[in-house]
Amino acid sequence: MPPPETEPVALIVGKIYLTALGSRSPPKTAVLLFDTITAVANFASVPLRALTIDFNSFFASVEQQERPELRGQPVGIVAVLAETTGCIAVSIEAKQMGLARNLRVAEARRLVPQFQMVESRPETYIGYHRRLVEVIESCVHVTKVQSIDEVTCELKGRWAEPERALALAGQIKNKIQREIGPCLRSSIGLAPNWLLAKVASDMQKPDGLILLDDADLPGKLLHLSPGEITGIGPNLERRLHEHGIDTMAQLYAASMTEFRGIWHSVRGEQMWRLLHGEDIPFFEEKGDKTIGHGHVLPPQLRNDPSALAVLHRLLQKAAMRLRDSGLYTGMLHLSLQYRDEAHWGGELAFNETQDTLTLTHALNQLWTKRPKELHGRAPLKVGVMLLKLLRGEAHTPDLFGATQEKSRDRLHAAVDQINRTLGKNSVYFGGAHGATHYAPMRIAFTRIPKPELEEIDSSLERRIRPKKKEAPADWEND
Repeated sequence: MPPPETEPVALIVGKIYLTALGSRSPPKTAVLLFDTITAVANFASVPLRALTIDFNSFFASVEQQERPELRGQPVGIVAVLAETTGCIAVSIEAKQMGLARNLRVAEARRLVPQFQMVESRPETYIGYHRRLVEVIESCVHVTKVQSIDEVTCELKGRWAEPERALALAGQIKNKIQREIGPCLRSSIGLAPNWLLAKVASDMQKPDGLILLDDADLPGKLLHLSPGEITGIGPNLERRLHEHGIDTMAQLYAASMTEFRGIWHSVRGEQMWRLLHGEDIPFFEEKGDKTIGHGHVLPPQLRNDPSALAVLHRLLQKAAMRLRDSGLYTGMLHLSLQYRDEAHWGGELAFNETQDTLTLTHALNQLWTKRPKELHGRAPLKVGVMLLKLLRGEAHTPDLFGATQEKSRDRLHAAVDQINRTLGKNSVYFGGAHGATHYAPMRIAFTRIPKPELEEIDSSLERRIRPKKKEAPADWEND
């Protein structure tokens, strides 16, 4: 049960202490003590329920596992091998030397001359992710995959006992070391719910193990800032500051009613309950809101014809994902960025569709609408986004186009199947000609792509038609 909002004895004592100071502006130390007393008073005894595993410097650690010569070295993972590009991830050693994600390669080399640049291999990282999930599942059920480098498991029954939970965490770490490799280090958090387990997993890196139980809360969190809590971004930090909340002690001292007012929704109440150890399900995900892709153009493609070809490549990739998700789209957004910070974006609405040809016509229309002053200028980055997504069961075919839609559905099903079987771009629409090798698979924080969809499905063994099952050897012919 969550703690009541009535003032407990410890809180009353704290107020008496401040009143006794006889000052309208008590010293900061007195206010801090009051906030801490209030935070502790607002906390109730709670059991362990969640175990979160965060794989430290995941992309770089996979490369170090695959390539022994990189072990112990400061490594940066990049999308393209260029001195001007930024690191999408860095190794534990690089972090210890002061390097961080998004740092440009040239600057990383200036700061750390022995810096090693490695091109990203998304399919390899996804393969390791799947193997890691299998290993964890052999120890405890994975309840939620938050991202490619983070999963959460539910602790039930005797596994919720602190000693057993710690033993389980150790078992997972050891099994990963044995079956996957010693470079795949992880930080594990054990706590009363998924949010606190996530916080605990971030508290000790690399290779950490932190348990937060009722005796530790909120004391072990008071050194953190509110912005280090998942779900509290810059905008919420600003709102908290406007309400006089700048420390974790002040955050824990706030009431549920105050949280609800600061968040302007029931999410505030949910955050209050989670921070106080109540077990609340993961926040509901609304599913796909958009499907899109962007690409920074290499120098040789920074011209109008090549940029348009890359846009068609991105659109065909997004359309394939749309169909795989069973969705329809009712709007296309096109974005263009230039080196001097100039940019343009346009949108076009239409009847919901999955048809690449319809989307191709929409893209071509948008392309002709870009401002004349941008014609001939060198585009730096291009992107497409499908909006107004609709579930397939809610789609109503156009009365006069139903026959054509069925025909196009069969066409796209055949094209998608060929590309999954023989590899991406085995069949493509002509608009993407000359750009099919660009815009490769990328891993986003909120989405783990499917190599079987975006690259090739190796399980199909490059067979368009399924392999016939052979009859058992002991069968006799009639």
